Amino acid sequence: MNILTLNLLFSTLIFAIAAWIYVGPILRTHDLKTLLIPILLLHTFRPLGLMFLERGGTLPGMPPEFAIPAAYGDFLAAILAFLALYALLQNSKFSLLLVWIFNIEGALDLLLAIVLGSIYESVHFMGAAYWIPAIWVPALLVTHFITFRLLFGRRKVEIVAT
Repeated sequence: MNILTLNLLFSTLIFAIAAWIYVGPILRTHDLKTLLIPILLLHTFRPLGLMFLERGGTLPGMPPEFAIPAAYGDFLAAILAFLALYALLQNSKFSLLLVWIFNIEGALDLLLAIVLGSIYESVHFMGAAYWIPAIWVPALLVTHFITFRLLFGRRKVEIVAT
């Protein structure tokens, strides 16, 4: 096991514990809209994944088989997070659908990036982008899990109420 994998695992554990302590207790006491807004705002920062395509962000030799899907998958997740956030703030009847689409695409993107990063040993070429999978990805994984939990446990009516 390489150090990046160890960082990813421990950071995910730390974010999960923090979520359990601080977010868990409020999941049943706040409406869905209030809970989803900060999660979606966090995910609007995902264009940071485009750093995998930038010289200086990574070292020469970064496998494009990892970098391209990771970068554009993150960018798509950010766009979907913006759309879902806008729909949510507008109380659109499509807001829950957009949150579902965002959450599925975003979670699958992260899982695919982890798998491709392992297959193509991208850890050796991370450079300055090392912090993305070491710290950023774990936070995103935990918030995707929380979002799935919210979506499976709540009804649509709660979103429309402001």
